Amino acid sequence: MSIRIRPGVQTLLSALLLAALLVNFWESLERRFVFFPTREVALTPADAGLEFEDVFFTAADGRKLNGWYVPGGGETTWLWFHGNGGNMGHRVEELALVHHTLGVNLFIFDYRGYGKSEGQPSERGTYRDARAALRYLRDRPGVADDRLVYFGRSLGAAVAVELATEHPPEGMVLVSPFTSLRDMSRLAMPQLPIAPWLAGNRYNSLGRIAGVNCPALIIHGEQDETVPASHGRALYEAAKPPKFFRMLPEAGHNDTYLAGGAVYWDALAEFMSSLPGAADGGS
Repeated sequence: MSIRIRPGVQTLLSALLLAALLVNFWESLERRFVFFPTREVALTPADAGLEFEDVFFTAADGRKLNGWYVPGGGETTWLWFHGNGGNMGHRVEELALVHHTLGVNLFIFDYRGYGKSEGQPSERGTYRDARAALRYLRDRPGVADDRLVYFGRSLGAAVAVELATEHPPEGMVLVSPFTSLRDMSRLAMPQLPIAPWLAGNRYNSLGRIAGVNCPALIIHGEQDETVPASHGRALYEAAKPPKFFRMLPEAGHNDTYLAGGAVYWDALAEFMSSLPGAADGGS
């Protein structure tokens, strides 16, 4: 017995099948071009001589996430969103330099699929993880809710911007940020014209940053080989004041805290001193 399918239903089924194939295709592109997690955490803050607390917390969808809380000497706490490669163990050197130079409390965590955090990475997952990290800090005794600064590097900058649209911090620092995944796909996959269409509105910091209501500092390396410095400049132009932009002539994508030298650290220190809480004597 044969089953006849009406033309309209057949068209709908074909469209759904095509959509499913495109979703699967995009997910394969994400795994190849967007997320590069490493499971083994080779270093901890203790390897840099820092006291820290190894913590686990849970995202809204039940994924258990791992983070480190490094106490500093003041009331300000940085919520740190790292980039798309490795895990938080690869940020220990920079973590220690920030701690010693600025004296802030630090909370860094791994997105799902990175390090000891459960699950597989995705754009929506990183947003869930960011909200869970913020909720953890707000629930943690001794952390001043009005003294939080978001620090996002590369992909982490996009996560920070998205979180700041709903939960604005005291200030936000974006290092080596990109405007959107669509713009990045044009650079990374010029041989695949469909890539920008597949990327859609993902990690669209340029479209979101105007909705962020907090002071922002954007830093970019002029020699950035991954994300053109024009991306950082475009985000600066789109952001609301008060806003600050610092170009690092000798720095690339991942070495701003080293190759940027005094220009980098002075920019951070000046920004921190400009925040409202600094007038109250906090770090």
